[in-house]
Amino acid sequence: MSTENTIELKKTVPQAEDFLPLLGTDYVELYVGNAKQAAYYYQQAWGFQPVAYSGLETGSKDRVSYVLQQDKIRLVLTSPIQPGGDINRHIDLHGDGVKIVALWVDDARKSYEETTKRGAKSYVEPYELNDEHGQVVLSGIHTYGETVHMFVERKNYSGPFMPGYKEYKPNFKTKETGLKYIDHMVGNVGWNEMNKWCEFYAKVMGFAQLVSFDDKDISTDYTALMSKVMSNGNGRIKFPINEPAEGKKKSQIEEYIDFYHGAGVQHIAVATDNIIETVTNLRDRGVEFLYVPEAYYDDVLDRVGEIDEDLAPLKELGVLIDRDDEGYLLQIFTKPVLDRPTMFFEIIQRKGAQSFGKGNFKALFEAIEREQNLRGTL
Repeated sequence: MSTENTIELKKTVPQAEDFLPLLGTDYVELYVGNAKQAAYYYQQAWGFQPVAYSGLETGSKDRVSYVLQQDKIRLVLTSPIQPGGDINRHIDLHGDGVKIVALWVDDARKSYEETTKRGAKSYVEPYELNDEHGQVVLSGIHTYGETVHMFVERKNYSGPFMPGYKEYKPNFKTKETGLKYIDHMVGNVGWNEMNKWCEFYAKVMGFAQLVSFDDKDISTDYTALMSKVMSNGNGRIKFPINEPAEGKKKSQIEEYIDFYHGAGVQHIAVATDNIIETVTNLRDRGVEFLYVPEAYYDDVLDRVGEIDEDLAPLKELGVLIDRDDEGYLLQIFTKPVLDRPTMFFEIIQRKGAQSFGKGNFKALFEAIEREQNLRGTL
């Protein structure tokens, strides 16, 4: 097996105590123009299940939110129902996109205290929400762009989501597509801002750098980028941070920042135990994926070695393959799921590998560049 394109992860342990223990991703909230229709899309196309609702019927006067879930992945889709205000401004500037990456913690007050005293800018001070199901404690800090981390403490709560929401049980339901949990979430930041935000996650949140890629790793004949992967102590939260690098043409990171008008979440990587079944299901429901030329598969097994799966369905679907010292992974990327060429999803199945598909970067970038060329933004 050739090891030319494998990668050795530089694993480091955050120093001293884990002052910000994170149990996982609690939810991801997107500000969207029409939450009702977005909820239908994520149910119909992606197999998410309806969980909770907040709106006029629950006493919310300025916004409506639909909560959807598939296994451990929870999405909150929020739209304004009055003119003006921050949600309208956010959508007008950025289009639909991720506003909140909520982190599940045991103690939201202590999480806020530990991060703000290390330099985090406060988004919201700790507060409680109560109803007949118990109590949720929330607090929040700012991160890159207008993205926010909320700390969610729900150990004393048994309701469907949190106070202010009611159970959402529409007649319309679809089958799940095999998505399990959020593997990682990628942020795009501006020129020369990657190290600033990696230092933020290290200093403010106790993350360690898992691996880094430079423009020699992530480039084609036309475009390039730089990336570092930050991980919390238990490895449940991984945030790769990308910045543009000099190239002959405009990179995908520059295109994102141009259309999102600033830094933000570029893609959400969601895990599956059977990528062939999941992607087939998603494709049949209308999810569009990047095209990978058949030539990619001519020598891929020479590069990555033996795999458990039959190559034919992977080739037919356009699934990419890579290997590191601990195993291999299978991954595929959607086209942007919004009208602006900003946010997209990655579907990933790990068969031991803990890396991020370095051997696929060139094929992935060339696929994205083909789409950029069609949009006239390359």
